[in-house]
Amino acid sequence: MSRTITRSPQDSPEAGQNSESVLSHGLKQRHLSMIALGGVIGAGLFVGSGVGIAAAGPAIVLLFMGTGALVMLIMRMLGEMSAARPSTGSFSVHAEEEIGSWAGTTSGWMYWLMLCAGVAAEATAAGTIMHSWVSFIPAYGWVALFMVFFCASNLTAVKNFGEFEFWFSAVKVAAIVAFLVLGVLGILGVFGSAPGTSHLTGHGGFFPTGAAGLAAGLLTTISGFAGLETVTIAAAESDNPSRNVARAVRTAVWRIAVFYIGSMAVVVTLVPWNDPKVAKEGPYVTVLDQLGIPAAGTIMQIVVLVALLSAMNANIYGSSRMAYSLVNRGQGPRFLGKVTRGVPAAAVLASCVFGFVAVIAGIVWPDTVFAWLLNIAGCSVLVVWSIVCLTQLKMRRRLERETPELLSVRMWGFPYLTWLTLAAILGVFAVMASNADGRHQLIGTAVVVAVLAGAGHLKQRRDRRAAESA
Repeated sequence: MSRTITRSPQDSPEAGQNSESVLSHGLKQRHLSMIALGGVIGAGLFVGSGVGIAAAGPAIVLLFMGTGALVMLIMRMLGEMSAARPSTGSFSVHAEEEIGSWAGTTSGWMYWLMLCAGVAAEATAAGTIMHSWVSFIPAYGWVALFMVFFCASNLTAVKNFGEFEFWFSAVKVAAIVAFLVLGVLGILGVFGSAPGTSHLTGHGGFFPTGAAGLAAGLLTTISGFAGLETVTIAAAESDNPSRNVARAVRTAVWRIAVFYIGSMAVVVTLVPWNDPKVAKEGPYVTVLDQLGIPAAGTIMQIVVLVALLSAMNANIYGSSRMAYSLVNRGQGPRFLGKVTRGVPAAAVLASCVFGFVAVIAGIVWPDTVFAWLLNIAGCSVLVVWSIVCLTQLKMRRRLERETPELLSVRMWGFPYLTWLTLAAILGVFAVMASNADGRHQLIGTAVVVAVLAGAGHLKQRRDRRAAESA
């Protein structure tokens, strides 16, 4: 017997529903294309990758290749499901339909938590950069200004989010392309003597820190990819959701390969992996200094600031839409479902407030509450990806049986690559469990998952009883 599909109001508004309670469709193809393109270029790549290089050495290139392949497979699964059934709740809606309320609740609220924690971390880092330039305004003052600005912009028409993200992404793409061009010229010896393979094989070899370094670098590379899923959420507010999300996902492969793997290869070829500046100042600043580019530090600070503001903007958007979808499916407080002029205003405000409270926690309790929040957020993406795999396994078989014409995007090598992806995610969990810091993250995440899954299971039972008594 086929499963009855339930839809959120965004998917199929009920008869007679006021149009004011439905989200608008103000995003265009150019917005989605640039969101998808810029989505793979974040502060984690420009700054956080330095920590990964310091941990794993030149082998960071292999880690990014492996992690990039994993992300490509996840995005392909998301593309298949979102192109077939576009939804503001994306994977959370699909998980509820295919697995049950507990899966939709868990994946949706874990993703919301991850994005809100990201807003806090990005706002804090952006405030620190601005304070270093304009010191008479404290860092927390800049944080407040950024939070108010992006909250206000997300409370207006969705096209404003699209425009901000379009231009933010354009700056990031231009910066990374320029870096890659300069890096290749440096490798060829245009700016001095060509380094050859001296930095790849010297300083302890290609695997200087062994398995322990690879394990530490693995977690850093994975966190750098978190948030790419937002494009499948944004697609539901575009003029042609199915077509637009299909286009965005189909071109994700070369973006990841060029931007992440290419730039990491340039970095470890041009500078020693154990140069203290790589982790302290960032790999891109270190490379540009090595090439003799004037004002390299200032240039990269501007680019990093743009990347942080872009991530803030996208995370506020993504978290508000996920919260809106969840509450409209009865998986959260109803007041968050209020829509004003096509925008989920209550959900935007709630996401911003949570993010600002997290910022305060980072100031007052940086080593306890804030550290705990970031640890759980770091694991959240792995939980979400696991549920995505399980959802796609069920949804693909049902679509092939019932509506094969909806499969405009197909997961490669189904079901083998889906199972392989799930096994790889479980392998990452195993690596985390092998060290103390990873175990602490897993324990905290397990508690949150248990609470969310339990709440979702109770709703599932209530719904089943209500259906049986009807």
